[in-house]
Amino acid sequence: MGDAIGRNCGLACWWLMGVFLIAPCEAADVASAQLRDLASPEELEFFEKAVRPLLVEHCYECHSTKSEKLQAGLLVDSRASLLEGGDSGAAVVPGDVDGSLFIEAVRYESYEMPPEGKLADAEIQTFERWIEMGAPWPEEAAPTASAARPEFDLEDRRNQHWSWQPIQRVAPPHEHSGWSRDEIDQFVFARLDQEGLQPAPDADRHVLMRRLYFDLIGLPPTPAQAAEFLAQPGPHAVTELVDKLLVSEQFGEHWARHWLDLVRYAESRGHEFDNDAPNAYQYRDYVIRALNADVPYDQFVREQIAGDLLPQPRLNRESGFNESILGTGFWHLGEWVHSPVDIRKDESDRFDNMIDVMSKTFLGVTVACARCHDHKFDAISTADYYSLSGFLQSSDYRQVRFESIEHNARVADELNELDAKYRAIIESSIENSGFIDQTPKLSDDAAAAIVVDYEAVEPIDYLQDGFIFGGHPRHAGEPGLTVTGGEPTIQFSRVSAAVSDRFWDGLESVSGPVTSDKSSLAKIPRSGRTLHTPSFEVRHGNVAARVEGRGHVFACVDSHRMVAGPLHGEVIRPIKEKNAWVELDLSRYIGHRVHLEFTPAVDADLKVSAVTDGATTEVRKELDERAKTLGDAVTDFESEVRKRLGDQWESLTADWAKEREQLSDQVMRRSELAIAMIDGDGEDDHVLIRGNSAKPGDLEPRHFLTAISGSAPIEIPQGSGRLQLAEHITAADNPLTRRVIVNRIWHYLFGRGIVPTTDDFGVLGQLPTHPELLDYLATEFAEDGQSIQRMIRRIVLSRTYQMASNTTPAAVAADPKNLLWHHRPIKRLEGETIRDALLVLSGRLDATMYGPSVPVYLTSFMDGRGRPPHSGPLDGAGRRSIYTAVRRNFLSPFMTTFDAPTPFSTMGRRNVSNVPAQALILMNDPLVVELARDWAARGIQQFPQPRNRINWMFQSAFARPASAQELQLAADYIDAQSAARELDTNSLDVWADLAHALVNAKEFIYIP
Repeated sequence: MGDAIGRNCGLACWWLMGVFLIAPCEAADVASAQLRDLASPEELEFFEKAVRPLLVEHCYECHSTKSEKLQAGLLVDSRASLLEGGDSGAAVVPGDVDGSLFIEAVRYESYEMPPEGKLADAEIQTFERWIEMGAPWPEEAAPTASAARPEFDLEDRRNQHWSWQPIQRVAPPHEHSGWSRDEIDQFVFARLDQEGLQPAPDADRHVLMRRLYFDLIGLPPTPAQAAEFLAQPGPHAVTELVDKLLVSEQFGEHWARHWLDLVRYAESRGHEFDNDAPNAYQYRDYVIRALNADVPYDQFVREQIAGDLLPQPRLNRESGFNESILGTGFWHLGEWVHSPVDIRKDESDRFDNMIDVMSKTFLGVTVACARCHDHKFDAISTADYYSLSGFLQSSDYRQVRFESIEHNARVADELNELDAKYRAIIESSIENSGFIDQTPKLSDDAAAAIVVDYEAVEPIDYLQDGFIFGGHPRHAGEPGLTVTGGEPTIQFSRVSAAVSDRFWDGLESVSGPVTSDKSSLAKIPRSGRTLHTPSFEVRHGNVAARVEGRGHVFACVDSHRMVAGPLHGEVIRPIKEKNAWVELDLSRYIGHRVHLEFTPAVDADLKVSAVTDGATTEVRKELDERAKTLGDAVTDFESEVRKRLGDQWESLTADWAKEREQLSDQVMRRSELAIAMIDGDGEDDHVLIRGNSAKPGDLEPRHFLTAISGSAPIEIPQGSGRLQLAEHITAADNPLTRRVIVNRIWHYLFGRGIVPTTDDFGVLGQLPTHPELLDYLATEFAEDGQSIQRMIRRIVLSRTYQMASNTTPAAVAADPKNLLWHHRPIKRLEGETIRDALLVLSGRLDATMYGPSVPVYLTSFMDGRGRPPHSGPLDGAGRRSIYTAVRRNFLSPFMTTFDAPTPFSTMGRRNVSNVPAQALILMNDPLVVELARDWAARGIQQFPQPRNRINWMFQSAFARPASAQELQLAADYIDAQSAARELDTNSLDVWADLAHALVNAKEFIYIP
C-alpha cells in the first residue's frame, strides 16, 4: 500500500511538471482572495443571527455605551471595543478561542459572566465559533454614549436600497462594433467600452463544447460526441448542441444539484443519532423531473410553498400522480432534534431555519436576521419575521401518499355523494326526517373542559390526512352503512363523532429503505389514515379523548414529531377496544399549543367524539351519561325508522352496500410516500421578545414582507394561508423573486452572479455589477413564460458566455476581479461532477434515474452515533452523484473536500477552495484509483496502438486531442515505466498510472 502511494505521488509530481499540464488557475487566485477577506456575507449573517442577539440579551446592560454604569471598563457593542478590551486587557483575540478572556468569562473559568447564571452550552459554543472564525463584525460606526439610538425606519431603508425598487424595463445600449450576438452582449460590451476594455476572443470550439457539456448536463462529452460536434462547421452546430443538451434527461440531474444546495437537501436529520428523513429522495426526484419538464418558475415556486393547496395541482405526465404536493417537502428537509428538553425553543429553531431557507432561496434576503430584533441593515422588521412564522404555525408535516391522493380524492367525493344519496332516501321516507336531540345540556364545568367537540366542529376545521374519516363528522341520529360480522347494516350514529370508514381498509403505504429511524411514530401505519383535531392550548395537562374502537392517539406538541426515547414518550398512547376514554398526561406541556392525531388500528373501527383538558371524574361521568342518554334516544329513533320503512330497509341496505362495494374496487390502495406539508387550522404566531421562545409577546397577523406588500394581514379564507403567501412571492410586482433566479442562473453558468452574493440582495450583500442587465434579464424571463431552460439557452448562446478565458495583462490591471466580464473566468468542477466524469471515463456510469439513494460508502474514519449499519458500495453502484445518499453526520469525504456544502441552510454560492486535500484525494482515494484503472482497461481493449490509445484518453479527459508534445511525453513515460518495472508496454498497471496522472491534471477539474 505504501509503495503504491509513493509511486502515485512520484507519478503525479512527474506529470504535473509536464509542460502540457500547467494550466492557469484563476479559481485558486479567487479562493486566496476570499481567504484574505475580513468577513464573508455568511459570517456576517451568522453574527447578526446568532451572536449579536446574545450580546444584547446578556451583556449590553453592563457593557455597552448605553449602560448606566459601565462595568470593568469593557464595552462589547463594537468589535474595536472587544479587541481593545477593558481593565483586564483585550477581551477577544480573533481566531484564538482559548486565548480570549471573553470566552474564559462565559465558561466561568476565571470571571463569571453573566453574573446571574452561566450561559447554556449551545450559547457558549456560538461565541466560540464566532471567535474561531475571526470575530466577524459588519462595518459600522462604533456607538457612542451620547449618540441616540437610530430608529428602525423601514420605509426609508426600502427607498434607499436597490433591491426593493421595482424591476425596470431597460432598453439594451446600442453597440456599434458588431461584436454582440444577443442583447445580453450589448450590456456587457457597453460597460467594457466605457472603461476602454475589449472582450476576450471567442473560445476554441473544443473548449466551448466541453464548457457546454459540463455547464448544462454536468458530464463530459465522449470522443464520439465530440467528433460529431466538431464535424459540423458554423454557429448552427453550437445552437443544435445546446438544444440537444437542454432536452437531455441529464440536464435535470445536473441542475437539480444546484437547487438542492439551496434547500439544504439531506436524507437524515443530523443531531445525535442522524435519524432518517424518510423518503426525502422523492423531493430530489421531483426537482429533477420539474427541471426536465421546464416547469415555469412561478409554478415551481408555488408548488414548493403551497403545492398541497393548489386547486389544480400539476400531474405527472406518465403516471398521473400529484407532482405539486411533492414540492412542499422542501420545508421539512432541515435538521431535527430528538427529545429536546425545551420543545418550544426547538420549534422556534426549526421555524427559523425554514424561514431562513425560504427567504434566501426565493427572495434573496435574510429574513431570519430579524428573529430577535428588527433587521440591523435591511428593510425587514421583527413583525415581518413572525408574520411568516404564522404560516408555519398553521401547517404541519406528513408522509403523503402522493401516488394515490388525487385518484382517491375523486373516489372519496363519489363516496360522499353516494352516502348522501342514501341518507336522503332514508330521511325522505319518514315524516319527521332527521333526529331531534333532546338530551340535557352540559354543565358549565363540562362545557369548559371540552376543547374539541365533534358535534360543533365546523367543516373548515375538520382535518385529516387521507379520507377514511369521511367528509364531515357523523352527527347523532345520522344513518350510515357499517359492516358487522361480515354483514352490511344501516346504523344510526349514537353520538356526534369523527368516524373511520372500513371502506378504506387495505391501504398500503410504501416507504423507502430505512437506515436509522428510532421514531416511535414510524411503527404506526398513519399515512392517509389519520384524523387531526383543531389545535388548542394545554391549560391543565390531564388531556383525555372520548373514543370507541382501537388504534393510537398522538399529541403533537409544538409540531415536535421525532419522538425517540423516553423524554416525550407520554405523547403517544394506544387506544384499546373496551375503553371509552384514552388519557394523556400533558402536564409538562401546560401553556403549549397541541393538536391530537388519531389513527385506527389496521382493519379496526375508531370513533372520536370529544377531547377534554382538565376534566374531572365527575365531568367524564356527566359526558358518559349524556352519551348514553343520547345513544338510547338514537336507538329508539332507529327502531322507529326501521318499522316505518319495513321491507324497504333491507333493500336499501343491499343496494347501498352493493354500490359501495363497486366503488371500493376503484380505490388505489398502494402508494409510495413522500415528505410534504399538510394544512392545519389557521393561526397567527406570537412575536418572541428577543427571539426567546419563553417570552412571547403580541400576536402578529400573517402577511408578506412589509417592504413589498405592506403590513396589512393577508386575506385568508381558511387554513394556513400558504397559497396566498405563494401568490405574493410570485407576484409580478415583487422585485425580488425574478431577479434572484436569473442571477442564480448567471452564477451557475459564469461562476459568479451579477449580484455576487446570490443569497443576499440586502445591504450586507454586494451590489450588482450590471444592474441594468439584471433587470433586463428579469423582464425577459417573465415575458418568456419564466422558462429556466430558455433563459439558460439564451445566455449560453451569447458571445459573453462564449468568450475565451485568456485575457491581456492590461485588462487584468484595469479590471483585476473581472467584474466587467472582459473574459470568461475559469471554473472548477464541483465534486459531484468530478466523480461523475470519472464514472463516464471508466465506463461504469449507470444512467438509471430516480429512486432510493445509494447508501454512502463508509470509510473507517466515518464513525459515531447514527452510523449507518451498512456501507454503500465504493463506486456508489455506478450511479450519478446526485443519487448518493446525503446523510448529515456522514457526508461523503470526497464531496466535502471539493466544497460540497454542509446541508444546514441555503448555499447558492459554493466555496471554491484550492487546498492540498483535493490533490491528495485525487491521488489516493481508492475510488479514483479504481476508476482510473478501469478507464485504462477500456483504452487497452479498444485501441491496440499506444498512440491512438493516448489520443483517445486525452479526448476523453479534456475533449481535445493530445498535442505532439503530449503524445511524445506520454509515450516516453509508458516506455520508461514498462522497462523500469519489467512489464509489457500494454500492461494495465502502467497505463492505469498514466490514466491516474491525467485525472490529477488541473485541466481535468477546471473548465476554461
